[in-house]
Amino acid sequence: MLDFVQQLVSGVALGCVYGLIALGFVLVYKATEVVNFAQGDLMMLGGFFAFTFIGMMGLNYWIGFAGAVAAMALFGMVAERVVVRPILGYPQFSIIMVTIGLGYFLRSIAGMIWGTDDLKIETPFSQGVLRMGSLVLAYDKLSVIAATMILCTLLWLFFNKTTLGTAMRASSENMLAAYYMGIPVKRVVSIVWAISAAVATCAGVLLAPITFIHSNVGLVLGLKAFPAAVLGGFGSIPGAVVGGVLIGVIESMAGFYLPEGWKDVAPYLVLLAVLLLKPEGLFGLHVRKKV
Repeated sequence: MLDFVQQLVSGVALGCVYGLIALGFVLVYKATEVVNFAQGDLMMLGGFFAFTFIGMMGLNYWIGFAGAVAAMALFGMVAERVVVRPILGYPQFSIIMVTIGLGYFLRSIAGMIWGTDDLKIETPFSQGVLRMGSLVLAYDKLSVIAATMILCTLLWLFFNKTTLGTAMRASSENMLAAYYMGIPVKRVVSIVWAISAAVATCAGVLLAPITFIHSNVGLVLGLKAFPAAVLGGFGSIPGAVVGGVLIGVIESMAGFYLPEGWKDVAPYLVLLAVLLLKPEGLFGLHVRKKV
């Protein structure tokens, strides 16, 4: 039973990281109908920025964390303006290929600047453990879960209780109608990309105590986060987080209880099973087409 609880907590913590990356997928898709396959690489770049500020420059953890989030938010706005906006309106395949190319570019730049070695960020939660009888839970995993809950709450408040958040939701529902109502749609889309990059950075920094940061970590985790977004329903913000947690828990349990090799396969098998029964995802809206 203790092993089950520990694997459950580990799976939820890893799933929270998947969920935050998946959240970036969903935010960009809802605002622009663009699937940003560089989302995982934005997480990787944010992790490297945090390592630079905290590990190399010696800044306080929280100041370095905030600096990395701010830097990546600015980078997200620049990427949207320079890379994505000029090709909006072109076929979806072209836009997807551009985001894939952006991911390759970011991985190459990260390898040239920070090298190919695995890096780790020391955090205030790296060493401690919570003991409850015979159960031992690491603070780094609990901190990931707590931070994800706080971040999701802040995002919910932002999107539902602020004027800018309401404008973003209006733009995601109908961009043309929002434009006619006086909403600065282009600026809203840039801010969405900034938020998406900032959330990805939070995922990268939270991941640092659990695993290492390297130039290919964004590709690996992005391939796990994308199915999480699909599992939850690609247009659903809560679904992205729930889907990420489910993928993380399934992966953790499969790695512990099933033979070697099932850890990476089991989440995709569950995804296929869910989509066969509910093609729109767990939280997606079902649209019935007339024939």
